[in-house]
Amino acid sequence: MTPEYQIGALWVQGPLSFLEQLCLVSFIDAGHHVVLYTYGQVTGVPEGIEIRDANQILSQDGFLVHERTGSPALHSDLFRYRLLEKEDRMIWADTDAYCVKAFETQTGHFFGWESHKHINGGVLGLPSDSDALGELLEFTKDEFAIPPWFSEEEKARLGVLKDNGEPVHAGEMTWGVWGPHAVTHFLQKTGEDKYAFPQEGLYPFTFKNRNYMLKRGFDISPYVTDNTYSIHLYGRRMRRRIVEKENGIPKRWSLIGKLLAKHSISPIDAPIPDKVVVQPQS
Repeated sequence: MTPEYQIGALWVQGPLSFLEQLCLVSFIDAGHHVVLYTYGQVTGVPEGIEIRDANQILSQDGFLVHERTGSPALHSDLFRYRLLEKEDRMIWADTDAYCVKAFETQTGHFFGWESHKHINGGVLGLPSDSDALGELLEFTKDEFAIPPWFSEEEKARLGVLKDNGEPVHAGEMTWGVWGPHAVTHFLQKTGEDKYAFPQEGLYPFTFKNRNYMLKRGFDISPYVTDNTYSIHLYGRRMRRRIVEKENGIPKRWSLIGKLLAKHSISPIDAPIPDKVVVQPQS
């Protein structure tokens, strides 16, 4: 039976490495139709994936980046909210989200806790009439909006700067201000956080223990359970780790090594480039 929801993802431009190929193919193998939105030329796209122009969702003009890191995370955050607004029956997935089993939802809500503090938007499904989605779209209209979840002291400081004609841009604020922080705040505000999966659902490995996925013979059963839909691979950091510590190829009997074999993805045929275009992943 074909899953009801399509999967939407974004890759700005440049080659896909075996890590992104693995994640995208995992959704195809689970039965999903996958749409990859791009702004420039992308190579190494696995067979069966539909390519669409990302400008149809959000123009590349005025590309939003985080000032300290140069990451296009802000643009990616806004892109996924616009995508969910425009595309019915589509769930957003970062290209570092590995699909364990088909995504299913009766309400259109599909997201989960990454920690006890934050619901992450790396995998995000919201119905088009979601109040939280409406709040996210309204909040991100203003690149200088003061986040309502900031402390009263910080909101007052930013308010003074804004009144003095020196507003602080979202790209100069805390990392994730349009991402996990906003997602968590507005889902809690509207009560839609009740639909969130526990951590094992989408983020069984935390950022701190992400390297467990590269350990040979590591027992994943305490982390990946029957309730797990997806595994977040922490793309940028994982790619760097594989290049610097694994000589570019994960160990055969590590979790990632076994998943590559399962889906017939070759790390030799699609290596991680020495220099890559910064992509919208966490």
